[in-house]
Amino acid sequence: MTARSVVAIASLSLALAASSACLSFYEIGIETPIQAKLDTSPFQRVLVLGFVSGGTKDVDVNSETVRLLRSQLRTKSNLKVIDSDVVSLVDVVDKLKANVANQPAGAAPGKEDVKSEKDLEAYDSIFADVAYWKKLGEEYQNPLIVTGVVYFADINKSGIVERPTEVYDALGKRSVVSVRQWMDRKGYAIAPKFVFIDGRTGTQLYTDSYREETLYSSTQNTPALSSYFELMDRLVPGFLNTLSSQKIKSTRVLLK
Repeated sequence: MTARSVVAIASLSLALAASSACLSFYEIGIETPIQAKLDTSPFQRVLVLGFVSGGTKDVDVNSETVRLLRSQLRTKSNLKVIDSDVVSLVDVVDKLKANVANQPAGAAPGKEDVKSEKDLEAYDSIFADVAYWKKLGEEYQNPLIVTGVVYFADINKSGIVERPTEVYDALGKRSVVSVRQWMDRKGYAIAPKFVFIDGRTGTQLYTDSYREETLYSSTQNTPALSSYFELMDRLVPGFLNTLSSQKIKSTRVLLK
């Protein structure tokens, strides 16, 4: 390499360094609008009635879900939320089956038999019962009705997990490395299906299903109710986006 080449490369390097030194980095916030999945303009009121629910007995999933969704809709929706008693759709279906069979309600399968997601499928017929929902809509001035299925249960899993671990070299310098190890973990899973029904006609307008789970170390003792709210926090934005337009906030970095 000639002396002239060395000088040219050095000059170019200095120019690039000077140019980089003049660059400024700006982080700006942006909002991305997401359109609602369901047109709620025909409705002024919304009734979160109750759910077909099952799973752990440590949490009253039906009541907690109704209260949570009503609270969210009061603050993040233009619809007026109707206050009513929470209805257990498992009980409703059992009573309807008992009436058809001309037997006492207690003789029909009850909520104690709802032990798995598969058991909940036996109650799906209620969402197609147009007469039931239309009559209910007439009682509450033809609102948009929110109902569905919520299954919340404890789970156990084992597998390879990557964990950040502190290590020190011979000179005592600290660093963090990812260590893979086999672990037994426990936690909870939630699988809600939200069903939106037109209270004027009793027909289904839209359904949306979700599934989330959270896992902890097998030695960690986490209350079921805390896990329930942690999982629902992940699902609520999607639920709200069904009824109204939402904005997702994020950031972008600009160079100047």
